Amino acid sequence: MADLAIIWDWLGFGVRWLHVITAIAWIGSSFYFIALDLGLRQAPDLPKGAHGEEWQVHGGGFYHVRKYLVAPAEMPDHLTWFKWESYSTWLSGAALLMVVYWAGGELYLIDQAKADLALWQGIAISAASLTVGWIVYDVLCKSRLGEHPTVLMLLLFGLLVAMGYGYNQIFTGRAMMLHLGAFTATIMTANVFFIIMPNQRIVVKDLQEGRTPDAKYGKIAKLRSTHNNYLTLPVVFLMLSNHYPLAFASQYNWLIAALVFLMGVTIRHFFNSMHARKGKPYWTWAVTAILFIAIMWLSTAPLTQSDLEDEEARALTPTEQVYADAAGFEDVTDIVLGRCSMCHAREPGYDGIHRAPKNVLLETPSEVAAYAQQIYLHAGVTNAMPPANVSWMEPEERRAIVAWYRAARS
Repeated sequence: MADLAIIWDWLGFGVRWLHVITAIAWIGSSFYFIALDLGLRQAPDLPKGAHGEEWQVHGGGFYHVRKYLVAPAEMPDHLTWFKWESYSTWLSGAALLMVVYWAGGELYLIDQAKADLALWQGIAISAASLTVGWIVYDVLCKSRLGEHPTVLMLLLFGLLVAMGYGYNQIFTGRAMMLHLGAFTATIMTANVFFIIMPNQRIVVKDLQEGRTPDAKYGKIAKLRSTHNNYLTLPVVFLMLSNHYPLAFASQYNWLIAALVFLMGVTIRHFFNSMHARKGKPYWTWAVTAILFIAIMWLSTAPLTQSDLEDEEARALTPTEQVYADAAGFEDVTDIVLGRCSMCHAREPGYDGIHRAPKNVLLETPSEVAAYAQQIYLHAGVTNAMPPANVSWMEPEERRAIVAWYRAARS
């Protein structure tokens, strides 16, 4: 059972690695085609139906690219579809959500101080919210609002802010940020799977069967693609936020997330304008900097933490009780309090540490039991903690942590 913790941690690492790789592929192709689309030029020798062309140089060669708004007169023998980058990113992200936040839900998902929910209820809310969010968004896009892109974008922003606030009423700050990112990524991938790709297939089929494709399908796909363009950068921020307590542990974390979505708009507006050769709106840099400063200011609000007296009085969960009853728990508690709590405290005492790393608190026996697996992996099996062994944890102390954890899991 102890080895299962190591295997599970490596599984999480592997899935996270896969998620990053697929995300790079998806974001890279998305950014490339947005830049290509905006940079198309008119030319006198364009074929019938061609909207524009672009000459590019890369890798020692030249590329001549032309875009057709509907389709060329004849379909080529080979046609490359860009879809698996998106699907693979979402699937690997969903797997990572299950590995970290569903399997580790007792620690990372539900905040019992906010909502008294069973783990299965939290998982159900997690899964259902992603589906419901897509349905609401899709209905808005298919309504008359689809003819008013700016109004639709404002409503989408309102939906994202509302979801962030709602998640924060139930989940931990870390889970709130992650779920808002997953919620947004679900919209983006569903746009590809349910709208963009089916519309492209309709156009291809019409052309193959000798019919003139309807230009409306390209227009619809363009709207969804534009949304994906502006949502990409905030999703990356939200996925990285779990490493930074100043982002996820602030009581205003949902508002920080809202400002990040606005930053995504200002940053992409600059690059979209530049690629479209409409100038470089440097004012977006100033707006982005102001938004980021506002985020830093919001992060200085008191962190969302349990009170020390309340934590000491809190009843242990069944899982925590297993670790508390295992042989060696008192010795390990003394080790952790002596070697780790100067940083992992509500008021850190180590010079230069102002917030507990990742908002992990290790000041009470209940907190030692709650973070048992992390202590085992980071300070027992490996010497990742304390960093550079600044508190001089001895080899026999690490062996004591390993023995305690394995006794609890045996």
